[in-house]
Amino acid sequence: MDRAISPATHSRRQRRRWIIAVAGLALAVAALVAFRSVLQPSVQRDQLLTARVEVGDVEASLTASGLIIPGHEAVITSPIQSTIRRVALQVGEKVRPGQTIVELDKDLTSTALAKLQDEQQQNRNKNGQLQLTLEKALNDLESQEKVQQVKVRSLQSTLRDEQYLLKIGGGTAESVRQAELNLKVAQLELQRLGEQIRNQRAANAADVRELGFTMQIQNRSITELAGKLAQANISTQQPGVLTWVNEDIGSTVNQGDALARVADLSRFRVRATISDTYADALHLGDPVVVRVNSTDLRGTVTSISPAVDKGVVTFYAKLVEDHHPVLRANLRTDVFVVTKANHGVVRVKNGPFYQGGKEQKVFVVNNDKAEQRTVRFGDSNFDYVQVVGGLQPGDEIVLSELKQYTDTPSLTIKN
Repeated sequence: MDRAISPATHSRRQRRRWIIAVAGLALAVAALVAFRSVLQPSVQRDQLLTARVEVGDVEASLTASGLIIPGHEAVITSPIQSTIRRVALQVGEKVRPGQTIVELDKDLTSTALAKLQDEQQQNRNKNGQLQLTLEKALNDLESQEKVQQVKVRSLQSTLRDEQYLLKIGGGTAESVRQAELNLKVAQLELQRLGEQIRNQRAANAADVRELGFTMQIQNRSITELAGKLAQANISTQQPGVLTWVNEDIGSTVNQGDALARVADLSRFRVRATISDTYADALHLGDPVVVRVNSTDLRGTVTSISPAVDKGVVTFYAKLVEDHHPVLRANLRTDVFVVTKANHGVVRVKNGPFYQGGKEQKVFVVNNDKAEQRTVRFGDSNFDYVQVVGGLQPGDEIVLSELKQYTDTPSLTIKN
């Protein structure tokens, strides 16, 4: 027959069921936690680049490409058409004022100078001959004038005699009229000779001036060519370093062709180019930051090219420390043109996370989590981005690009 279950046995069975239920529940929770941990996205901490939000300055800037160039560089051109005979110095050598850099062939120019000098000697001979010819013509006219003056005086005497004879009855009125006519004709001839002499003198002076001008022009040509011939040994008037020289011995060079460049490498400046999209934002006197390797040098925009070439604008900047040791000729640099300066604002380092918009989502580190947060940004430059809202100084954000987790509100950070 059946026996009644003792209370002790019933209690043991009850505890066993509770233990099994609790164990099952614990296993279910553990399984759920494990499952969620498998589904929860995670990243390794050493794969993340992070930075703290801080308070500081943010200078809004435009990025340009720069090239370090000498503060002063002289381009030496050929004064004559010639050929290169000898190159006295090599690129990189120091140059003293007056020191020969390139020698040109002077034979052709010497011949041309001798021809000009011969032509000038001919002009001097022509000037002497012209003076004699003009003096002879003027002397002839002056002699004719003197003869005519004597003739006029004689006719005046004849007229007086005829008038006297007419008065005493020994002459006729016709004789007086003829004497008057002869005197008038002689006086007109004397007047004509006087005008001719004045014209001859003016013509003589004009001919002399014309030949004098010709000789002056010839003298200037001779002086100019002699000066060019003296400069055929190419040199410079300033000390510096030879940065380039035409080394093609025997090659023909025309007047004005560049032969060498001498630069003062104790001072430098920057030539930069920027997209013409930002041309209106570029102004004389704008501050610039020139980044040479890891060194930032300050300066200002000194000149802007008015022309646009292939979509870019060229401008020049003067450096405050234009003799800094990191500066080298033809060294390429980044140039940041500062358009606005914000002082004492909340900022964070610029990085791949920043997409250039005014509002975007970023990941903020909270212990072992990276949580998405919407942040509003202001001005920016190559180094920093201004934070307008959504972050506080001391917050740590992820600078790395995490586009694949755009729709993930939280990430687990694994050490």
